[in-house]
Amino acid sequence: MSNVSLRNLSKSYDRTKTIIDNINLEISDKEFIVLVGASGCGKSTILRMIAGLEDITKGEILIGDKVVNNVHPKDRDIAFVFQSYALYPHMSVYDNIAFGLKMRKTDKKVIDEKVKEVAKVLDLTQYLDRKPKQLSGGQRQRVALGRAMVRNPKVFLMDEPLSNLDAKLRVQMRSEIKKLHRKLDTTFIYVTHDQTEALTMGDRIVVLDKGVIQQVDTPKNIYSNPANTFVAGFIGQMNFIDAKIENGFLTFSGINIPLSDDLKSKLGDRAELTLGIRPENMTSGDYKLTVDVDISEMLGSEKIAYFNIQDKKCSAKLSPDYEIGEKIELSLSTDNMLFFDKQNGNNILM
Repeated sequence: MSNVSLRNLSKSYDRTKTIIDNINLEISDKEFIVLVGASGCGKSTILRMIAGLEDITKGEILIGDKVVNNVHPKDRDIAFVFQSYALYPHMSVYDNIAFGLKMRKTDKKVIDEKVKEVAKVLDLTQYLDRKPKQLSGGQRQRVALGRAMVRNPKVFLMDEPLSNLDAKLRVQMRSEIKKLHRKLDTTFIYVTHDQTEALTMGDRIVVLDKGVIQQVDTPKNIYSNPANTFVAGFIGQMNFIDAKIENGFLTFSGINIPLSDDLKSKLGDRAELTLGIRPENMTSGDYKLTVDVDISEMLGSEKIAYFNIQDKKCSAKLSPDYEIGEKIELSLSTDNMLFFDKQNGNNILM
């Protein structure tokens, strides 16, 4: 079994700076889970603690049913794919892939079979005699993956492996890594700061902020029902609008929208709350709001229009038939809104 458990996991430096604050997380066998958050949120530190490259201040890490806190990294049966590829420049592709097996004094015949098998899967057979400097960024990343794969580890750990690639190659490599996960049928723990990678690759996403887990859920649920304003703003674009509830009406920016009986009972009369509306949901509803377009971004079949509501920059996805400086009419509905507590930022309906 290659499930991973993090139990009351904490990491502090000098007892003053807490990087990871009492995290609990269960990662299932064969799951592809993505840790996502801004720089400095602790996601890479978690990965390094799982690998044994970083000491644990408090808590336990289990791989399978075994506590590995004091187990040497080489004995944890994990493979680590680094952001920088970490290839040996003086070695051929073949020797880079084979390096870990040679260190374990694996039989030469077995090494040869495994290296060639992995090279075939990753389309590297024709490059086995080349040095890393003779390869493209995508090919180097595949070599790094091959070096991890050849050992058949229980768990793959990947620390922003695509961040050094150009945009087109990142899209291609996302697909390749997902196909690789299905083929190897083992556990992948993937770290990124890129929300698109998180949404497109993960079976589940773990959203982190300042060393604390904010939400763990499927990409669909994270996007459509974020736990708080941090998750809502970090995963995808979100417009935040100040509002209040008076006598069963949702009131903001001169608009009064009657609430259903269900929403009335859940929201109550609140002097203040924060609405969250995705850009694609600013044009589907019966209640109109006119705004002035400040900036637009052309995306082919649609444009992103930017405008101000309550002196806050907001956006909407629209058909491309308007110009900067033009007035546009938004169509709003409570069916497409999220409701957040003004004080703590939590999703009121969760």
